[in-house]
Amino acid sequence: MAAELDFSPPEIPEPTFMENVLRYGLFFGAIFQLICVLAIILPVSKSHKTDSDSFEPKNSETVKKPKATAPQINKKPKKETKKKR
Repeated sequence: MAAELDFSPPEIPEPTFMENVLRYGLFFGAIFQLICVLAIILPVSKSHKTDSDSFEPKNSETVKKPKATAPQINKKPKKETKKKR
């Protein structure tokens, strides 16, 4: 009875070219997704140059003043109306 059992591994055909492309494409896509998720989760520190510039006092040329808005003459107030159902 022991002679009747076949414990040899099953024969698996070699993967085709398209199966290999699909396999490596899926690996590449998974790695790309992990990189994208990590880029969202992990904060990116700014360079020291931009940090040091923000602490320096700004001179009058770099400070922008907000522009005064021109008064709108032609604008009429809207009338409040009830919606008809």
